[in-house]
Amino acid sequence: MGYNSRYKESLFGSVDRVALLLYLLLVAIGLVAVFSASWIDGDEDLFSFSHNYIKQLVFLGLSLIVGVVILLLDRSLWHKIAYFLYGAAIIALIGTRLFGRTVNGATAWFELGPIRLQTMEFAKIAIALATARLMSEYSFSITSFRSLVKVGMLLFVPLLITYWQNDTGSGLVLCSFIFMLYREGLNKWFCIPIIFIAALFLLSFLYSPTILLVALILVFTLSECFANRNWRAGSIYLASLFGGSTALFLLVNAIFTSSIDYYVVLLVSSFLSLVGVVTYAYRARLRNIYIMVLLFVVSVLISPTSSAIFNVMKPHQQNRIKTFLGITNDLSLNYNVNQSKIAIGSGGLFGKGYLQGAHIRYGLVPEKHTDFIFCTIGEEFGFVGTIFVLAVMLAFILRLMRMGDRQRETFGRVYCYIVASIMLFHTLINVGMTIGLVPVMGIPLPLISYGGSSLLAFSVMIFIAFAFDAQTIRDVNI
Repeated sequence: MGYNSRYKESLFGSVDRVALLLYLLLVAIGLVAVFSASWIDGDEDLFSFSHNYIKQLVFLGLSLIVGVVILLLDRSLWHKIAYFLYGAAIIALIGTRLFGRTVNGATAWFELGPIRLQTMEFAKIAIALATARLMSEYSFSITSFRSLVKVGMLLFVPLLITYWQNDTGSGLVLCSFIFMLYREGLNKWFCIPIIFIAALFLLSFLYSPTILLVALILVFTLSECFANRNWRAGSIYLASLFGGSTALFLLVNAIFTSSIDYYVVLLVSSFLSLVGVVTYAYRARLRNIYIMVLLFVVSVLISPTSSAIFNVMKPHQQNRIKTFLGITNDLSLNYNVNQSKIAIGSGGLFGKGYLQGAHIRYGLVPEKHTDFIFCTIGEEFGFVGTIFVLAVMLAFILRLMRMGDRQRETFGRVYCYIVASIMLFHTLINVGMTIGLVPVMGIPLPLISYGGSSLLAFSVMIFIAFAFDAQTIRDVNI
């Protein structure tokens, strides 16, 4: 495809102007919030590069320049280099762990003079492109067990490396890909067990292994019944498993003097029953049951390892989990969240006014310009201001999904869905942790939180989606 002036003019004219306006509005909100969180009363040198808002403004300018360059590139280029970028991202993540700088306990940063770059922020772009490339292959099928395993392995490798970096929060963003898989046609009753597995680590601290095992059996069996509309087989399986396990438990404890825990009996019975389940799936030609069986085995194996994983965590990570689950009442361990909630609550309906937030001004909220920037908006602009920001973010995410729907190729469609999924996950987790609904993970609010790496990476990711959409519109209108 040529790069003449007519093509360039047509391409820029095809950019979704509503989406571009929403993007600019979000980064403008971010600059306003970062200025408020960083502003010092009486400081006369407002344009010093030492100020966070000046650094953010510089990275915004760089982001826009890079965005224009991206719009000039042909979309086929991203398809060709997707796997190469993924390999480079993996190497960069490993290199960061070996030679990077440790910040807040995570070795996830490369330091280039005065600039620090978080490699995982840019790795998300490569992972998104590689996933879109994989799912656009002719042999890929969303209903194929082999295809889903390939996607899982593609995501598992960087997730494992981020855990090695002690930057698990950034790696967990890859869990957002479940939204894209659902949008692409993954049966919704597969999504429920996957989400349950993700929550299993936290649930293991609140409930006994027996309760968790019973819950797992019910969740996976009911999900399979909904997926295949086979309630009769599911009812027979549950009745046989729980009835047989209970009878065996009573019999064994009646015969032997040493008592055996019901969890052990139910666990052994469950694994033995999987032989019958796999046989039934083979005869009935229900391949999706294989996926359910694999997920069940994985979830059962994860549950006992929670304590071991918890013990190797850093003390501050352990404290975040304890305070979130209410295991400890030590308020000092959850200081950030408590102060954030107080700041947001004090904003009331319309807020205290710009640059008038007492909690922000006097530094009572740590990380007020990065992870907890939402409380800056809440205190100064109140409930109305926070709802406005969330409404703009939601509108932008929906616009990205609309871009995906307009794509005529699987590669572009999947990529746009991934970008929307990452934006949604970041927003839900960031806002959730500032109001105490989820544990603190160090995940920024997209395009709003301070951070050059985050702003530049999100901008690159978004402008690639803009380019896909613009070229699709141009091709349709030719």
